[in-house]
Amino acid sequence: MLPWKRVLRPLTALLLTAAVALVPAATAHADSAPSSGWNDYSCKPSAAHPRPVVLVHGTLGNSVDNWLGLAPYLEHRGYCVFSLDYGQLSGVPFFYGLGPIEKSAEQLQVFVDKVLAATGATKADLVGHSQGGMMPRYYLKFLGGAGKVNALVGIAPNNHGTTLSGLTNLLPYFPGAEDLLSMATPGLADQVVGSAFMAKLNAGGDTVAGVHYTVIATQHDEVVTPYRTAFLSGSDVHNVLLQDLCPLDLSEHVAIGLIDRIAFHEVTNALDPAHATRTTCASVFS
Repeated sequence: MLPWKRVLRPLTALLLTAAVALVPAATAHADSAPSSGWNDYSCKPSAAHPRPVVLVHGTLGNSVDNWLGLAPYLEHRGYCVFSLDYGQLSGVPFFYGLGPIEKSAEQLQVFVDKVLAATGATKADLVGHSQGGMMPRYYLKFLGGAGKVNALVGIAPNNHGTTLSGLTNLLPYFPGAEDLLSMATPGLADQVVGSAFMAKLNAGGDTVAGVHYTVIATQHDEVVTPYRTAFLSGSDVHNVLLQDLCPLDLSEHVAIGLIDRIAFHEVTNALDPAHATRTTCASVFS
């Protein structure tokens, strides 16, 4: 890819963030998602899939659009699937995940409790894209989530902060830019490499005991950069590079969570490791 294209992608993301307050879009809610497994609170986990799956969207995503690919994929395979909206800023419709991540983790805590109460399960599995693959780690580590979660599967998660293809390195050269970012979109500021939130999240180790961690990353990620910062360290961690499974897979940060059935296949392997099958380029047809 030409260097200018690598710059344009993250720049587009920043421009979108600056424009969200001007978007006259209607808010999308989880309640509008298809039922019969996806946000159907009458769904009871089966013996084959005894835990509900909670999908956690990424920054600027929401509980519906982020999961139009993966939610039906899991539902078709017999899982009870749920998704939530979190991190909404006042006056900003449709786009979520922009609020302080610690507060977003509290919203996840409430939602998981709701899902467990409805399904009768004692534990849930969490699958998150981007911020949604990282934010649950705060819930697990500081809000008692480890006792209620069996597995966390992160799809291109921003686990150690990002440089956004180097753009965050420019912030110190623009007086007031860092303060403005923190005030306007704290959920973004928390994700910058070296932030106080990232330091707190990763102090003392990446993982907590009792939870199975899987990270699925892509070498074409232009948002979580360098892409290997998505990977976790710990005794119960499975780090997966998408291109090791299928060298032809060109998915970048957005596509890996929205449409990539190779990544989806690896998600199901993480949710049900006892019946895992090899993930290859042919998994797009599974």
